[in-house]
Amino acid sequence: MTPVVHLCLLALLLSSADGSGLEGKKVSFENMVVEVPEGTPVPYVLYQFQVAHPSVNGFRLSGEGSDAIKISEDGWLYLDKPLDWSHDDNYLIAVEALADNKVVEGPIYVTINVLDVNNHAPVFNQSYYTALVRENAPAGVPFIRVFASDRDDPSTPNAQLRYSLVSQIPNRDNTLLFQVDPVTGEISTSQQGEHSLKASEAIQYARGEERGVDTLKAKFDHYCPAPTVPHEDNPFFACVERAETRRRNLNPLGDPDYTLFVRVQDMGGASETALSGNTRVHIAVQPNLWVNPGRISIEEHGEGSYPRIVTKVQSNHPNAVYRLVQKERELSFPFQITEDGEILLTEELDREEKDMYILVVMAEDDYQNQVDPPMEIQVVVEDVNDNAPVCVNEESVFEVQEDEPVGSLVGQLLAHDGDEEGTLNALLTYAIVSQQPPTSPDSFAIDAASGRIQALRSLQRRENQVYKLTVRVSDPAYSADCKVVVKVIDVNNELPLFEKNDYGSHTLAEDADVGHTVLSVAASDADDPESGSSYIEFHISEGNEDEVFAVETDGKGVGHLVIAKPLDFETSASYKLKIDARNPEPLMSSLEYGDQSSAVVSLSVTDVDEVPEFTSTVLDVSVPENATKGAVLLTVEAQDPEGKDIRFKMEGDPKGWLEMDAATGEIRTKDKLDRETLETFEVKVTAYEKDNPDKWDERVVSVRLLDVNDNVPKLTETQAFICVQKPEAVFIKARDADGPPFSQPFTFAFAHGKKSHNWDLQVVDGTSAKLTLKKTPTEDKTFSLPINVKDNAGMGVTQAFEVHVCTCTELGYCYTAPAEHSFKYGLGPTVGILAGILAFCVIVFVVVIKRSSKQKAATEERNALM
Repeated sequence: MTPVVHLCLLALLLSSADGSGLEGKKVSFENMVVEVPEGTPVPYVLYQFQVAHPSVNGFRLSGEGSDAIKISEDGWLYLDKPLDWSHDDNYLIAVEALADNKVVEGPIYVTINVLDVNNHAPVFNQSYYTALVRENAPAGVPFIRVFASDRDDPSTPNAQLRYSLVSQIPNRDNTLLFQVDPVTGEISTSQQGEHSLKASEAIQYARGEERGVDTLKAKFDHYCPAPTVPHEDNPFFACVERAETRRRNLNPLGDPDYTLFVRVQDMGGASETALSGNTRVHIAVQPNLWVNPGRISIEEHGEGSYPRIVTKVQSNHPNAVYRLVQKERELSFPFQITEDGEILLTEELDREEKDMYILVVMAEDDYQNQVDPPMEIQVVVEDVNDNAPVCVNEESVFEVQEDEPVGSLVGQLLAHDGDEEGTLNALLTYAIVSQQPPTSPDSFAIDAASGRIQALRSLQRRENQVYKLTVRVSDPAYSADCKVVVKVIDVNNELPLFEKNDYGSHTLAEDADVGHTVLSVAASDADDPESGSSYIEFHISEGNEDEVFAVETDGKGVGHLVIAKPLDFETSASYKLKIDARNPEPLMSSLEYGDQSSAVVSLSVTDVDEVPEFTSTVLDVSVPENATKGAVLLTVEAQDPEGKDIRFKMEGDPKGWLEMDAATGEIRTKDKLDRETLETFEVKVTAYEKDNPDKWDERVVSVRLLDVNDNVPKLTETQAFICVQKPEAVFIKARDADGPPFSQPFTFAFAHGKKSHNWDLQVVDGTSAKLTLKKTPTEDKTFSLPINVKDNAGMGVTQAFEVHVCTCTELGYCYTAPAEHSFKYGLGPTVGILAGILAFCVIVFVVVIKRSSKQKAATEERNALM
């Protein structure tokens, strides 16, 4: 290079696009990586190489990109052509320092990574789209999808696309009836569109009805009779015919109902410099005949003939076959559907049997494939007043004490009506129609709405002990008479008295059964029998803090003291109970309960040798699988109620990992635990008296081993092959014996942590990755790739994965040429082989001579005999 040319090149390098000049580019002679945005103006300085060797007078490049990457004689590495990311995203070149064309340093390797810039606008795969959508299509359910692609780097925001709806034509009332998913490009109706999207009015046809001009004329004549004007000359018929023809031949492109303008932007649409593309979507709206008629109300016990039409449905498919299904699984189903979609009621309904039916209408083709989604129709049975009021009790009996003030509550009469609650048919009114014996004025009144009966005067038992009332309960059409008995009871002016106030002492064994009757007590009351004033209840008021005992009574003055909870000599060896006799009715104001209405009883509990008791009923333990030998997992605790010395033993250890200290109850590890072998198991622990092993109790201890990260992910396969004719990705899978969070998801990477020029490795899911060959070798070759697989906790090792790139047979397997054998041996083997051959020949010669001599002698002997 002449000095002039050298100076010109140096000036160009100094004015490179990054403006950094030479000073920032000088590096030592060693491997390096540089990043360059694609399309960078040239020339562009990459590096200046400085070497210590005094005789260097030139450099040599080899490797990829030699047409775009140059180096000057004095070590300036520069771009001669702009780089294109879409053509190649990285280059690897080797640089050697020369002294008179001889390599004195190197090679060293320079990796040039090309950075993508946003220089490609996204493009839709179609310039326009066409779609059909039914009126009232549900919002958010896509009916078409637009798709765009971007040639920029898909791993950068340059290729991150976002879709948006620019405009809708027509757009009445400035309301968008459609929406586009910004990520997927799926187009659906909006919430407003679900309710407002309508198709043109259309002629309705019955199943199998011909859809020709003659049928249209007949329908037109039925709705618009005009016998004097031929159809061909009738402008109204022509208008209807055109509309029907358009409906049958919807053309979203030639005659759309709506046109949408959809935009796609890269950079996620979040940058002012984002690039964009546009497309149109032409939409025609189809009529939706499959419309739910809504809730249907049918009056129960309807008069007239059956079956009768209650509603009708029509499918969008002209030849749909209708099928009616009952949602509830019940035997009675009084509905049918005709081939024209008419739903029939086959018999009268009874609301008291069933007040609502849910019908599921199916529209199917001849092969029972659904042509429209299933439709649910609610049928509500309306109530009629067909039930009379009913008294809850055949005779209602109430008690009221004498001398109660006027207005006191006697009771509430209960009645019900089988008609629908909350309607006039079930609205009840109450009235007293008779009273026996009669009084003047009447002694009772009843609330007409609620049935509450009150006393109109202070009742006296000496006047009448019993009153009988007849109460009429009515709804708007029916009525029923209910019987009411009111008993006037005596005032509670007598105390209940025990037959004796001290029931002595009694002894109970500690193991006496719960429910055992200890003794019976008795008391009497002088109040009017069969009244609340004479009814006696018994209560233990003292000495029963733990509620170990209870008194059962029949209300007639006899009580039975029973054991309600297990006895425990160690907790309490004796009890002194106080039992009270009480009436449920309050005493008259001048009386109070005294000592005569109470009794005492003393109880002693005798000790029984009991089995040991565990302090805990549930014994669970969780332990890391890497617990050291001898570690204490759990200390089982038990006590003997009598304080005797106890021992422990353990049974059922499936792997022999544990041992138990018989004296202390400690359960320790005696061998290495392994969760991957057995994660959970149970052992049985027994506590027994040392001197009496027959007294024992046992518990189950549940042991759960907690995972630790003691396994690394391992490749399930370590070999694969790729066909040169049709290279396809190889899938690598790994497995880890650990559980979460020490297993998947795995990460896959090349061992050196950098990108490979020949291979691309991408994670597919939590357990696998995809290995893709980027550049095909010129000959069959086996590659050993170091793959580093790490688990979710970052633990892993590098493993070799061998890929054989080969020419494949038609069946897709590697072709192996017949083996070529070489018969060239060295001097030693050759001499040995020749010596062996000569020895063999000598032996054969000797054998042949001997055989010839024997044959000659035999011949001479035969000749002599002859």
